[in-house]
Amino acid sequence: MAKTSTICPFCGCGCNFYLVTEQNKVVGVEPSPGNPVNKGMLCAKGWNSYDFINSPLRLTTPLVRKNGKLTESTWDEALDFTVRRLREIQSDSGSRSLGFLASAKVSNEENYLFMKMARAVFKTNNIDHCARL
Repeated sequence: MAKTSTICPFCGCGCNFYLVTEQNKVVGVEPSPGNPVNKGMLCAKGWNSYDFINSPLRLTTPLVRKNGKLTESTWDEALDFTVRRLREIQSDSGSRSLGFLASAKVSNEENYLFMKMARAVFKTNNIDHCARL
């Protein structure tokens, strides 16, 4: 088994743990005893933070609705569609009609960039994050 040091993705505390892998598949986590934040302990979210990685329900390619059906697409197609629809909504109903929900399953830096995109590009302060609760 191999161990890879990483930071828990569920809040801004900065707890460290090791992702335990066997045959290139994540099979568990081990807390980092030397980390001054979590001192070898993890909360329930940290202990279960790897469950979604190997889920057969996890999306691995983007989906775009065409003729009422979700169909696989390229990343470029999915992003172009998303930008086009957000711009249409912004144009038709104003920036206050847009809302953005950030994710606990990405890094704090990625969430920061997401917030900057919502505020600077789409001119809305309607942004929330599940870890806030």
